[in-house]
Amino acid sequence: MTCADVPGGLASGYRVDGAPGPCDGRAMTTGDVADPALPPRPEPRTPPATIHALAAGDLDTANLTSPAPLTAYLVEPDARYVWGLRSRQVDADPATAQWITGVIVDAGSGVVVGRAGFHGPPDARGMVEVGYSVDPDYRRRGYARATLRAMLDRARRDPSVRTVRATISPDNIASRALVLQHGFVEVGEQWDAEDGLEIVFEVPAES
Repeated sequence: MTCADVPGGLASGYRVDGAPGPCDGRAMTTGDVADPALPPRPEPRTPPATIHALAAGDLDTANLTSPAPLTAYLVEPDARYVWGLRSRQVDADPATAQWITGVIVDAGSGVVVGRAGFHGPPDARGMVEVGYSVDPDYRRRGYARATLRAMLDRARRDPSVRTVRATISPDNIASRALVLQHGFVEVGEQWDAEDGLEIVFEVPAES
């Protein structure tokens, strides 16, 4: 999911190509571990209006402004929680729109297969944190790996980013394997009010 620079007023979104591959079938913070068939392509961004509607659980209204048809997966409770966070971020600072969660769209079919993005723009030390989730109907097809690679590419092309972080539940073996395969190393742990204990992994953006 290669991200071109994002036009003002639009949020992140990704177009990816998928192929069959092994994974454990769970949609966690960093997704499954399947291999992509082709390099990802730029995706039209997810408008803030779509994010606000998804946060409200209003799929019909979200589809009026979405770059691709959305599914009920994107308004399930976990997804609505994420959209709510991102909706408030965009309201507080429209500049965050170029970094935060948007939809993942299959490049061939135009189908939305999940959500992905950073938790926000780079912090004071140049760190961004990845987060994404693949719809259960589209797992084991390479979307998670393609998504992670695209976000890493996006981060590495921005000179303000020095570190990319991923936080993963201790029992999520598949997600741990995925980030380790992409150069992340364990740097500590943290307690998240929503997700509980998380292991923190980081990789230099220039690696």
